[in-house]
Amino acid sequence: MASSLLHCSDKLPFMDVETILHMKEGLDESSYAQNSSLQKRGMDTLKSLIINSATDVYISQMPERFTVADLGCSSGPNALCLVEDIIGGIGKVCCRSSQPPPEFSVLLNDLPTNDFNTIFFSLPEFTHRLKSAAKSDEWGRPMVFLSGVPGSFYGRLFPRTSVHFICSCSSLHWLSQVPPGLFDEAKAPINKGKMYISSTSPPAVSVAYRRQFQRDFSLFLKSRAAEVFPGGRMVLAMLGRQTDECVDRRTTFLWELLSESFAALVSQGLVEQDKVDAYNVPFYAPSLQEIEVEVRLEGSFSLDYVQTYEINLSSSGDAKEDGRTVSMAIRAIQESMLSHHFGPDIVDALFHEYTQLVTESMEREEVKSVQIGVVLTRL
Repeated sequence: MASSLLHCSDKLPFMDVETILHMKEGLDESSYAQNSSLQKRGMDTLKSLIINSATDVYISQMPERFTVADLGCSSGPNALCLVEDIIGGIGKVCCRSSQPPPEFSVLLNDLPTNDFNTIFFSLPEFTHRLKSAAKSDEWGRPMVFLSGVPGSFYGRLFPRTSVHFICSCSSLHWLSQVPPGLFDEAKAPINKGKMYISSTSPPAVSVAYRRQFQRDFSLFLKSRAAEVFPGGRMVLAMLGRQTDECVDRRTTFLWELLSESFAALVSQGLVEQDKVDAYNVPFYAPSLQEIEVEVRLEGSFSLDYVQTYEINLSSSGDAKEDGRTVSMAIRAIQESMLSHHFGPDIVDALFHEYTQLVTESMEREEVKSVQIGVVLTRL
């Protein structure tokens, strides 16, 4: 997903998420394609849940054409791996029942600024892997029709009643915009020195972020309700929290370290404090209860499964390597927004500080994040 710092007539910063926020494109060292291993780890945690949910929908409906959509597909090696697993899972079901596989319509969605070209360049390899899997498992050569669908998933993307299965991993914690309400009546920032909810944030900050999530997630559900066949399913995975309070250290910790990195640049005279105070991220990590409430209020889906998972970010046993992996992943995601707000010249210095802080933290303790997995069925 994407963002831009424009300025409204009242001079308050406004984050136009749909035009700027995107994973860093290309294949160079700092690109998302080279720094998406953390997202892959989260996807692998829910891999069997996604495959089983998709195959259950196929078995219950047995369509001649099975349509699957990946929302927030991004680019790089992760973009097609879930689709490949889903097609393979359904192919094996068809093999066991001596049925020919359906045709597959694959809809890859992300914001218009996403690097769709990197995905399309990988299609020959993707097709070759599918053919090899089909041959080894003897379920016949699959017919796969793949399309890119640029646009925000906080609104309609597909024709009415056209999709059997939707998956979305590591995307729904991004909001459609930075929440309103983070500046006071004098147009001064109320969350100074912080870019997200922290233990020192005034209560109004948590309220603003929660309300924005409620608006966005409700719109997401309403939009998907129009597009998914009755009996179709969605599997959603997003960063979340295990506490009722908005401050969960496993969710806020990496944002806190990024704020500390900015404080170091301010002390070195590289960044103005006012610029830092005005920067807020369009991000929210919901609780299980907040998701359950929005699903119930919208009313079009049954909530079949919801669970939190802890993901250990200190996985290799080498704090320096783990620190660099985390830092580069955050940079690949945040660089577009940071460059737009602060200018591109500070990015290298910022992530030099950030890498050091993350590494030092990992030398002292295990650093974990929390992911929420959700399965919804269209009523």
